[in-house]
Amino acid sequence: MAQPDQDSVDGLSETQLSAPANPTAGIPAVDEIARSRNVKHVANLPKGTPFAASTYSDLAFEGNHAFVGNYDGFTIYDIRNPQKPKVVSEVVCPGAQNDISVQGDLLFLSTDSSRSDNSCSSVSQPATNKDSWEGIKIFDISDKRNPKYVAAVETACGSHTHTLVPDKKGRNAYLYVSSYSPSATFPDCQPPHDKISIVKVPLKDPAKASLLSAPVVFPDGGNQGRSGTVADGYVTATSGCHDITVYPSKDLAAGACMGDGVLFDISDREKPRVITTVQDNVNFAFWHSATFNNEGTKVIFTDELGGGGAATCNETIGKNRGADGIYDIKGRGDNRRLEFKSYYKIPRVQADTENCVAHNGSLIPVQGRDIMVQSWYQGGISIWDFTDSSKPKEIGFFERGPLPNGGGGGSWSAYYYNGFIYSSDMAKGLDVLDIRDPRTFSAKFVRVNQLNVQTQGSYREW
Repeated sequence: MAQPDQDSVDGLSETQLSAPANPTAGIPAVDEIARSRNVKHVANLPKGTPFAASTYSDLAFEGNHAFVGNYDGFTIYDIRNPQKPKVVSEVVCPGAQNDISVQGDLLFLSTDSSRSDNSCSSVSQPATNKDSWEGIKIFDISDKRNPKYVAAVETACGSHTHTLVPDKKGRNAYLYVSSYSPSATFPDCQPPHDKISIVKVPLKDPAKASLLSAPVVFPDGGNQGRSGTVADGYVTATSGCHDITVYPSKDLAAGACMGDGVLFDISDREKPRVITTVQDNVNFAFWHSATFNNEGTKVIFTDELGGGGAATCNETIGKNRGADGIYDIKGRGDNRRLEFKSYYKIPRVQADTENCVAHNGSLIPVQGRDIMVQSWYQGGISIWDFTDSSKPKEIGFFERGPLPNGGGGGSWSAYYYNGFIYSSDMAKGLDVLDIRDPRTFSAKFVRVNQLNVQTQGSYREW
């Protein structure tokens, strides 16, 4: 592939490209789009009719298809032409929040709401009902136009998120199921929960998927938390994990676990082992998700202050809360530890009606640099460089102004896949963006056949 000419990057020099819009220039008008000049919005596909009132959630990719979960099911898109994505099929299967991953002809969904049974025709019921079902659902997606439901595995406390962990021998898929006890009202989720669930899926016979174990991650109970509000600060008590990211080739995993950040050894896929934990009781309210750099020497942890529904990207909250925490991994083997280096938060002030906080993102595969794209709900999408752990900086962005009714929305996940950024917007549907910047251009040479962001691969493997 030839280097881009000036037209392909809007005729801008690298210096011009490195300067996003002035963060003090004002908040975009309702539904107005603002972006840095090195980011192009190439497509938007609104939510389909079955999901018009549903919230879009996480994304996964395989080949020329994107898979987008939502609280009422999932959608499969044909992204052969990223500038003209097309709906292939829509599967109605309620079960918030339908966190999603794919491997081969299998698709996995998380159900973390009280359902009458494990079918796709189940109905919501009170959390106090002892017959409620929550857990993992498995679909055969060999025919993308007609996915088939093949199995379900119930897990204690449901499955808020799950992480696909490939077997070293390629025979099984393991799912590390993250869940936590939000209150004492859920009969299968009485605190202390303090564990994850491991589901084992035989790839040749997924109907035999089963719960393998539920190891306790926090035998000492983890962070005890601190009461408070979004405005004056609080720390969530740990009663499980919200999300886990694995780096299989390095036998590592990073867990974002409410009040704790955790580094795991996963050399034995069936028996993940805690290496070390870290807490931030000054600025972190809720450890939400994690991302390794390509070398596996750093971890980005996100803080979901306000649970994703609060306006935390304003001057009142400041730069260090509702942000990313950048940690270097120091030491070797069981002596590894997580060393805090700095915080990163988008530099643009958001309206007090806009829910905004650090959320899901992925690496952009640039050799020799640590660059990430990340969603911030109504704060939009930020592209930032953390090669220097102590001095992260934004190099591009895309955002919309507040929603007309002042309600919640924005980008749930923003991931880089085969040359483009894909965002699942909770209200607006699927967005596709093109980052046109000399600092990220080499990423366009990288092609993969599958991407589950919480299952990180090395660029060398790609």
